Amino acid sequence: MNNDPLPRIDLRLLHQFVAVAEELHFRRAADRLGMSQPPLTAAIRRLEEEVGASLIERGRKTVRLTPAGAVLLDEARRLLAAANDALAATRDAASGKRQAGARTPGICR
Repeated sequence: MNNDPLPRIDLRLLHQFVAVAEELHFRRAADRLGMSQPPLTAAIRRLEEEVGASLIERGRKTVRLTPAGAVLLDEARRLLAAANDALAATRDAASGKRQAGARTPGICR
């Protein structure tokens, strides 16, 4: 477990976790992401190590979220949506469609 004060979780890891959590199947999630299963499994294990908790219960033929995994799924979806919104706002500003300091709906300051 990493005790750094600032998390170092890559958005790609969260995206991969969301795919596994939604599919509840590593191979289908890997297919959805356009990658092979072994690197996806390794990525989820790295995420679990970084978080310091088991996120997914792996059975012989079943995969299900732990309570910590269910919480992370909700939060990861929120973070990924916020990241997409930030990129869209930045691109709008770069193209002149948005002025600096304009508020993004749903983001508090």
